[in-house]
Amino acid sequence: MEQSNGPIMQPLRAASADPGFVPGLTGVTDPLRDAVRDDVPDEASDEATEPVGSDADAEASDVSEDGDEGEAGATPADGPVFEAADRRGRIVADAAGVRLSYDEEACEFRWDELAAVESAKGRFGKRFTVIVHTPDRRWYPIELIAPDRGRIAAWEAELDAVLDAYFDDEAS
Repeated sequence: MEQSNGPIMQPLRAASADPGFVPGLTGVTDPLRDAVRDDVPDEASDEATEPVGSDADAEASDVSEDGDEGEAGATPADGPVFEAADRRGRIVADAAGVRLSYDEEACEFRWDELAAVESAKGRFGKRFTVIVHTPDRRWYPIELIAPDRGRIAAWEAELDAVLDAYFDDEAS
């Protein structure tokens, strides 16, 4: 005979159990489905009507061979960059904003979309936590496991340098 110790409660269907309840949140994309969709040419796009060896392709290959404009467009090298990762998670903060990824999930925030960024290290162990807060009172935490305790101090110093350089407290 089984005995219940508490009240009988039905399971709660909310954002904590079902991400579909969060407005504006999109589902996980299927890379295979997107690859098939990319293979189908779109008649309205200019790329489908251009010949394969066009001048635009030659110019793009010249710029990427130099490496100056191709890499400068992706991540500017003139300011500090913070990057921390473990086997499951990754945090990147640079001039473009803050990018968090954990397993297959990822999110990006521009600097003007942020209300606060806080970091914390575990009292014992090698855990480093970064929490990104948005103006609409949502927060996005990510926890990384550092290779050693000394690396956590270095991560905190690098993150502080990036926040000092790019995060504007006066705009909020």
